[in-house]
Amino acid sequence: MVLVAMLGAAPGQGRAAECRKLDFEGQGYAVCQAEVGQDLRLFLSGADGEILGSFDRLGDVLAKEGRKLVFAMNAGMYHPNRQPVGLFVEQGSTVSRLVTRAGPGNFGMLPNGVFCISEDRFSVMESRRFERESPDCLYASQSGPMLVIDNALHPKFLAGSASRRIRNGVGVTEDGRTALFVMSDGAVNFFDFARVFRDALHLPQALYFDGNISRLYAPEIGRDDFGFQMGPMVGLSQAAD
Repeated sequence: MVLVAMLGAAPGQGRAAECRKLDFEGQGYAVCQAEVGQDLRLFLSGADGEILGSFDRLGDVLAKEGRKLVFAMNAGMYHPNRQPVGLFVEQGSTVSRLVTRAGPGNFGMLPNGVFCISEDRFSVMESRRFERESPDCLYASQSGPMLVIDNALHPKFLAGSASRRIRNGVGVTEDGRTALFVMSDGAVNFFDFARVFRDALHLPQALYFDGNISRLYAPEIGRDDFGFQMGPMVGLSQAAD
């Protein structure tokens, strides 16, 4: 059973509330939505070159532009120095390069993928396909594993797996006009988390961002998480009042 508290239209069918709560098979989730044409960006460092690391510092950066943060979450894995693991593109500049080899941990559980923000669309793309097609991204963050690939769950996910974490990720509609960012309220396994994107939100492509360190700023639904210093973040902003 799926219960969604939502204002406006469904994803891909016009403007809706930016953030809302969702219940899927007895587990709660936060879902935040961005549309092409809104000010959705990936963030890592400030003008001084220092990694932002927190929603407060991100809000300060946006305030200097006369903007305010609507929602934000961590958006990719990072090394102990908070530099991104794998590809990261910020304002059209490549901060770190694409990694296509298999490796340890969730990032290296191939297929992994890239979330890309272009001028006229969003995309989530498997990393080796991304390397072949080389899309033009204003912003991009690589993470892993992929959750949903062409409407199929990642082949290594197991129903009933005991590996449970608070998890967050992103999925994109077929037309690339809408990106949905999801965070679980409680601990879930990969199989169940991926099914939220495919079966509850009907998204053909979705990418895992991280677990345990997952943080969300969404005042619309009463969320302002704190704790770990973050690396890459994604945020939607609008003009300040």
